[in-house]
Amino acid sequence: MRPSIAGCALLALAACAGSASQASDRITDLPAAASQGALVVGRTEPGNTVTIAGRRLRLSADGLFVLGIGRDQTGVARVDIVWPDGARESGNIKIVPRDWPIENIVGVPPKTVNPPPDIAARIEREQALVVAARRRDDDRADFAQAFAWPVQGRISGRFGNQRVYNGTPKTPHSGMDIAAPTGTPVKAPAGGIVTFAAPDLYLTGGTLLIDHGHGVSSNFLHLSRIEVKVGDRVEQGQVVAAVGATGRVTGPHLHWGMNWFEVRIDPLLVLERSGK
Repeated sequence: MRPSIAGCALLALAACAGSASQASDRITDLPAAASQGALVVGRTEPGNTVTIAGRRLRLSADGLFVLGIGRDQTGVARVDIVWPDGARESGNIKIVPRDWPIENIVGVPPKTVNPPPDIAARIEREQALVVAARRRDDDRADFAQAFAWPVQGRISGRFGNQRVYNGTPKTPHSGMDIAAPTGTPVKAPAGGIVTFAAPDLYLTGGTLLIDHGHGVSSNFLHLSRIEVKVGDRVEQGQVVAAVGATGRVTGPHLHWGMNWFEVRIDPLLVLERSGK
């Protein structure tokens, strides 16, 4: 019997007609619906090929796979499964829309809102390094464990909200802000490998990335201290950094973002799926 996956409903995907090798017990575990910003974990038989929008997904040894639903993605996310004998399944995950409020943030240093050309070039270089780290695609399933809060505190900024800094509209918020004093220990929300660690990026200050396998990663920004280095294996609950107020901030807090490769994910939804 397949073990259950928290937050995933059993969905018998509709098999494509015309294949004599199809059987009634060929099913894949997926949710019927998922919110914008959700991380979707599914399961199928090991050895199958799983794709979404032409992108092949990695399978764990026991058939787990994962995908992300973008903030602005609408309609359905179609998942296709091909069995080793050529039989096929396909199914749609209905994408549930969300409301995205506007956050007005004042008091940010003006040079961080509209930086001069030399600073803009620095920001572009630094962000390119972060993007490269998110491309990692390891055959580890740390993402499948129940995630835990990296720090306890009030949510001071939510994923996806449109941000206006000092009256200038910017891109939507890419993670969840948790208010906490400078120096508060930051713990790994799940196991993983450190793929990026830098103490002083222009926008994000002390910046740390932990890869959880299959393209799923956590990023922690505005840190006052980083306790681990690139290549380190960390376990859930391990202290990896400390809360700070570095980079473009108005006060100390932890920014916790999550990605599935280039797709930004809402950490709060991941916690809710984990029951934490």
